Parts: sequence; structure tokens; C-alpha cells
Amino acid sequence: MSTVYTGIPARGARATARALAGPAAVVAGLGVCCAAVWLGDPTTPGGPLPVCPTKFLFGIDCPGCGGMRMAYSLMHGDLAGAVHYNAVALVFVALFVWSGVAWTVGRLRGRAVRSWLHWRRTPLVVAVVFAIWFVVRNLPFAPFTGLSV
Repeated sequence: MSTVYTGIPARGARATARALAGPAAVVAGLGVCCAAVWLGDPTTPGGPLPVCPTKFLFGIDCPGCGGMRMAYSLMHGDLAGAVHYNAVALVFVALFVWSGVAWTVGRLRGRAVRSWLHWRRTPLVVAVVFAIWFVVRNLPFAPFTGLSV
């Protein structure tokens, strides 16, 4: 099987379908996950969706705590609720949408399109942001207590 990034744009229905197969599979998987979150309603205690293991075992918020509730709020158009549940995850949703669009366009063009994932310092910046978010949202005094979910 040949690589998608040949330098030649996808022309014709067959080449376009092959180029879009990966992104379509990712979108379908995300759709299933979003449907599970929508139907599971993580804002209701005792629902079918799992509780964060870090919160359950240690009683502290991990960097991802509130992510499902953020997604649920975002799917319902409640941007303020999404920011409240996990502001950093909301920023990463926007960054991953950008990456998904860049990946799809790159597959159609036949050459990679750079996004934030290709920057040299991305792993370091992500690690630092997650570490700071982990510490700040668990500080036991105002105004940081409002970040706990």
C-alpha cells in the first residue's frame, strides 16, 4: 500500500475517498464517544459513565477531571459550563480540531500540513501546562477552590 503523502493531490473519487478514509474513521469514533457522553449525562451523579480514578482513589482533581462534563456542556451549547468543568481540556479540543483539519487537508493535498503538533516545543509545553493545571486546580484556597470539580 502506498503512502498518502505522495506530493500529488487526491484527484478523482477513489483517491479522495482513500484520502478521507482515516479522518472519516476518526470522526465516526468521536461521534460514538460523544453519543455515549450525551446519553450517559456525566453531570448526573451515579450515572453509567465511570468516575475519574484519581478523584475516586485520592480525592484530588487530575488534569483531565471534568473532561466528560466539559464535553457534555459543550455539546449542549453551554460554553460557560464547559470552561468551568475543564478550561484546559476545552483549549485542547480547539487545538485538536485544528490538527484534524490540517491532517485532512494534508491527505487531500498529498503533503503534510503543519499544525501545533509539529512544533518543536509542543511536548514540553503540554507537559508544563498539564503540571501547572494539576497543581493550581488542587490548591485549597480562594480563588483556586473554584477550579475544583
